Amino acid sequence: MLAKAVLSLGLWLQFAAGQNTPERGPQPSTSNSEGDLLFLLDSSGSVSYYEFSRVKEFMWDLVQPFTFGPRDVQTSIIHISTTPTMEFPFDRYLSSGTLQQAIRNTQQLMGDTNTGKALSYAKEKFFSDEAGARPDVPKVLVWVTDGFSTDDISEPMQLLKDMGVTVFIVSTGRGNYLELSAAASQPPEKHLHFVDVDDLPIITKELRDAILDVIQANRLHAVDITSSSFRLMWPKLLSQETGYYTLEYAPLDDLARKRTKQVSGAHTSLMLSNLAPETTYEVALIPESNVHYFPPQTTRVTTLPEETSPAQVLISESGPYSFHVSWAPTLDSVIGYQILYGPLPGNSVKLLEVDGEHNSTVVENLAPNTTYLVTVTAVYKSGKEKSLSAKACTQEEGSKVRHLRFEDMGPNTLKASWDSADGKVLGYRVRCRRQTGPSSVISVSPQIRSVVLTDLASGTTNKVCVKPMYKNQPGKRLCRMVHMQPATDAQGYKHRQRA
Repeated sequence: MLAKAVLSLGLWLQFAAGQNTPERGPQPSTSNSEGDLLFLLDSSGSVSYYEFSRVKEFMWDLVQPFTFGPRDVQTSIIHISTTPTMEFPFDRYLSSGTLQQAIRNTQQLMGDTNTGKALSYAKEKFFSDEAGARPDVPKVLVWVTDGFSTDDISEPMQLLKDMGVTVFIVSTGRGNYLELSAAASQPPEKHLHFVDVDDLPIITKELRDAILDVIQANRLHAVDITSSSFRLMWPKLLSQETGYYTLEYAPLDDLARKRTKQVSGAHTSLMLSNLAPETTYEVALIPESNVHYFPPQTTRVTTLPEETSPAQVLISESGPYSFHVSWAPTLDSVIGYQILYGPLPGNSVKLLEVDGEHNSTVVENLAPNTTYLVTVTAVYKSGKEKSLSAKACTQEEGSKVRHLRFEDMGPNTLKASWDSADGKVLGYRVRCRRQTGPSSVISVSPQIRSVVLTDLASGTTNKVCVKPMYKNQPGKRLCRMVHMQPATDAQGYKHRQRA
């Protein structure tokens, strides 16, 4: 194992290849959902253009994981304004790309906030073939509001709920809690959210999960999805006495590998395990009843990408003789980590071992001003190994400017001088942060150890920092605060060490 790791590091030392940040894998499939989802969008003049844009982003983020189609989720938007207007019917946009563009293209109408009229209009459209609505599917209303309405909402909202519509309310303003909690479906803690418009992403997943609870309730669907398993759940159709269920599942790209399981009619869930990561499975539930015929239910479920460690390696707290190495994530399936490090270029390799419960260590006894290649290898309980590398640089010995001082050069002008830093300095960078006026940065050659700073207003306190520059990385900066005396005082300045 160690020989393999050393050989791997040797190849890294020869080629010094870079690492890319792993891309996010696909989100869990929600193609097992079916329902008509209507957004009641406050498009009135009480909403600013910025707020309207943020709400549109929130709407897309909320529905983005859904699968759209005549047997999946359909979405529509109704504007709250002086006169309610439907932006598009439920059945117009049946793909993620077209729906995303339609939401982006939605324009604010302005006008009055006649929410009651919009709710009455929504009641008609929710059950209208002309609007693309479907019978016998769950109906969900998401009302995004700044909390105000110029007409009554209680009666039309109650009519919607009496007709089976589940109502979620997102208030981005100072709406009346009692009024909105009565308008939302019960319980309000699940169906009513008060949030600033800039914090809408905080509630996105919670609201989406609550919507899924509604539109997945009567369908075969998957929960607890991991890289190697998921749990299937379905409505109670049978009993122990009236029959059993047959479950068939196979990878979508290889249906010949179909597997079958049978469970009694008393079951309403089953865990499927030993699955391939990042794979879409076709699943069928076949109720076998000796009393009634129940049609099969199907769904597709995509497992998550396999979670591995390390997915990232971070180098920090670098000094002349040491640096700190950390990595993430930490997994229960990892029994330990091997940290191999060696200078570039070169073939000298050293090893540190860390147990699986820790995700960092300090590498010590290093050479100053040297680039190292660090490889972190996770050793799994299964015997598998996963490695990731990063470069680290130690600092120069004594790589800090000493004795920063100032000299008055006339009105609003100072000369900053310093003693040279140790090591092979390539130059110095001087930054002046003025209390009033723009900051400035001056770079000078290693032979120059002073600069003239101008435009320092009288009566102001300014921050001056000098940093030595080396081949691999900057050295430590030295900063001081310098105070320019008011023009009425004696000419000169005061300076003090930065706190």
